[in-house]
Formats: sequence, structure tokens, C-alpha cells
Amino acid sequence: MKKQLALIVFFATSIIFANTVSAADQEKKAVRNAAKQFYAALNQMFTGDLDLMKNVWSHKEDVTYMGPDGGFHHGWKHVIADWEKQAAMKLGGTVEPQEMRITVGPELAIVSNYEIGKNKGPEGQIRNVKIRATSLFRKENGKWKMIGHHTDLLPFLMKKPRS
Repeated sequence: MKKQLALIVFFATSIIFANTVSAADQEKKAVRNAAKQFYAALNQMFTGDLDLMKNVWSHKEDVTYMGPDGGFHHGWKHVIADWEKQAAMKLGGTVEPQEMRITVGPELAIVSNYEIGKNKGPEGQIRNVKIRATSLFRKENGKWKMIGHHTDLLPFLMKKPRS
């Protein structure tokens, strides 16, 4: 009788653990897809089109963006205004994530990676890009939405100090 009970407990625990691992894997895959959508939106933004970028981000007032030009923006209104300014530069090129690391919780996720590619600088010359980036995602209405993005600085994009 004890052996049967032990086997039942073992199989029940195995099923619960398998379902938990499967759910965690599904959430990690969903966050990876959200991050890939961000990079598709970023590359589209380099052409001047922000439609995908607007869909990737949460539109709440607690979002933050610290991009390669040295700015620090918080609140959807300010974050989208900075993306609009960048889109107007039409930097062209592409940037892709490399060595993506993902940590997922029930409602928040962190993605850390390199951003590697090429863009035009403000003067029109082609520039190599290799910077570190951290993205934060929150589950909103069942979908992972970006709530924060922070990158290293790119000297050719940094704001010039006022004289």
C-alpha cells in the first residue's frame, strides 16, 4: 500500500512539474517573440516608420527609455516623442540582438543582449553598432509589452552640450 501511494505521489508530482516547466518554457518563448518584435520595430523605425514600435510598447506612464543618445525618457508621451525624433533621422541599416538572455516572472521579464549592426550617422556615414541593451517587459492583457529599454551610448548619436 505504501509503495502504491509513493508511486501515485511520484507520478502526480512529475505531471505537475512537467506542466510547470512547459508553462515556463511557453512564457520564455512568448517573451523572446516580444523581443524579436521590438527589433523588427527598431529596424522599421530606421526607415522612418513607427507603426510596429507603437504596437510593441506599453502606453502607460511608467515606461522608460534610455537610448544610445544619452537621453532618459519616462512616460509614454515622452518615450514615443523620442522614437519619433529618431525615426525622422532615417538612419537606415539594421540592428539585431545577439546572445539574448531572458529571465521571466509571472508578470515581468528581463531581456539582456548585444545589439549589433550598422546605421548611418547623422552626417550620413555608415557606422558599426555594437552595444549592450536591457529590455523590460510586462504582461498586459495576456501580451508581453515593453516597459523599458536601456542601451550603451553611441558617441555619434550623443547629444551635443550647449555652448
